[in-house]
Amino acid sequence: MSHETVYAIASGKGGVGKTTTTVNLGTALAEAGERVAIVDADLGMANLAGFVSLSPDSTTLYDVLAGDASIDDATYRLADNMVAVPSGTSLDDYAETSPEGLREVVADLRSQFDYVFLDVGAGISHETVLPLGLADAVVLVSTPEPAAVHDTRKTIELTDRAGGDLAGIVLTRTRPDGDVSHEDIADRLELPLLGTIPEDPTARESVYAGTPLVVFEPRGPAALAYRRLAADLTGVDVGSPTDDGNGTSDELGAADTATNGETDADVADDADTADGREAAHDDVSSAITEAETDG
Repeated sequence: MSHETVYAIASGKGGVGKTTTTVNLGTALAEAGERVAIVDADLGMANLAGFVSLSPDSTTLYDVLAGDASIDDATYRLADNMVAVPSGTSLDDYAETSPEGLREVVADLRSQFDYVFLDVGAGISHETVLPLGLADAVVLVSTPEPAAVHDTRKTIELTDRAGGDLAGIVLTRTRPDGDVSHEDIADRLELPLLGTIPEDPTARESVYAGTPLVVFEPRGPAALAYRRLAADLTGVDVGSPTDDGNGTSDELGAADTATNGETDADVADDADTADGREAAHDDVSSAITEAETDG
């Protein structure tokens, strides 16, 4: 098992799959027998509850941070080995919260669970920066798009200022015929590439269904990629779905093939696409350079 047990899942830009990553990492580990808590630390734009079909009672993380409830009161069981701590949606209640209380929340959950995942809000605010320093490691989530990569650089800087440690980056919505090397994006950001999650239409369907992707479509390419990510990140053997319920390496290997972003066909691409790839590469490089200049 990794010595890191509290992870902040963060992004510089909304809509890149941060909450999906939080939920599916937690679910994969819980299915493997680990005790997991997922926390909606996106206080301003809470949405984690909808991803897991959770309709919390009146008590949420807002009440805990306002000093009106204990963390146990705001903890809801989702399945065996897995609980969620949702945030509220009322702007009035949000105004009463004290983000500093998140320190005690993390400490309490750390003592009760094997893994804690903090779904951190995008943007620059005190409640966004604070979790970056409270976690053992920060996992950055981005798509390969230049705008998302640009904002990732800013989150790297915020993590550094918060005194946090970066685990690396996860690239979502990737395609085998993508224009830019995923490894090159990570290298230019000076981050380890933790994994890539392929574009998968069932990911959106799972959100509408309120069911984690690794449960909704366990054999799909994105679900298999999330299992591989959970295993690589924590060192836990999460297995993979099979007919007899026993984990195998074959399907996880298939996930690697689906998520590497570079196949034999890519290597053999003809010269007609070279200019387009180079242009896209330059767009990402420019985004990273611009972000460094802004910082």
